[in-house]
Amino acid sequence: MVARIGSVAGMGAILSIQSHVAYGHVGNSAVVFALQRLGREVWPIDTVQFSSHAGYPGWRGEAFSPALIGQCVAGLDAIGQLSRCEGVVTGYLGQPDMGQAALAAVEAVRARNAQAVYACDPVIGDEGRGIYVRDGVAEFFRDRAIPAATLVSPNAFELAWLTGRPCATRAEALSGLQSLRARGPAVAFATSLKLEDTPAQALDLIAVDAHGAWRVRTPKLPITVNGAGDLVSALFLHEWLGHRDTAAALACASARVYAVVAATARAGGRELQLVAAQAALADPELVFTPERL
Repeated sequence: MVARIGSVAGMGAILSIQSHVAYGHVGNSAVVFALQRLGREVWPIDTVQFSSHAGYPGWRGEAFSPALIGQCVAGLDAIGQLSRCEGVVTGYLGQPDMGQAALAAVEAVRARNAQAVYACDPVIGDEGRGIYVRDGVAEFFRDRAIPAATLVSPNAFELAWLTGRPCATRAEALSGLQSLRARGPAVAFATSLKLEDTPAQALDLIAVDAHGAWRVRTPKLPITVNGAGDLVSALFLHEWLGHRDTAAALACASARVYAVVAATARAGGRELQLVAAQAALADPELVFTPERL
């Protein structure tokens, strides 16, 4: 399926509250460049500064104070810019207090722009690793962040944990996503799904909103990378802001991320080849047609 992806006109800014690494592309180190490459103004506030993601032995760095988020948001407000913010995306938060500060930032943005969208990527854990965030962070996402969110984007492991139910079949995935929507978000979508009808060499993404449910199926590449989840959540927000079309946003975001991961696999690298694959990010060759469920 070959197609072209159009641009999103009249774009406001996105405030991105996530981790930052000096080496590699995760958190804001992935999201900022990708959104800017697509013409979106993005304002990063970093929750941590690490040498690399924590999967590398010998990584160094530290988490910032939660108060820094409030200070940066207050500074944006002081210069009259918060009303330009169309969306807020949060990813890795590190500690519950950081989450509280992020929610305060969402409230401050919405005080200046009542239509601002909050996209919550509930970074909690993953298959094979389990929960890898500090005590209280997972509960913060479940109890505080998701009810405040417009969009929520767990991976398969996180969907199961947040809902307290298995996520091994299409029916279970749909039920889990609808249960997240019932807590407040307009859209819930899950990534990295391996369901009973997912082919061995494929991965599914499923999104649900008030109008229905859609699945996008992509080839499973022979590579494991960090940052793809951060990227797809921010790109879904970027696309959804333009037209409020869940199926189209899922198709566009998955195509862009697949193009970058495919380029990374071809290069034999461990880190997303985001800069090298920026042309493919902006104009991916493959666009995956969403299937209505």
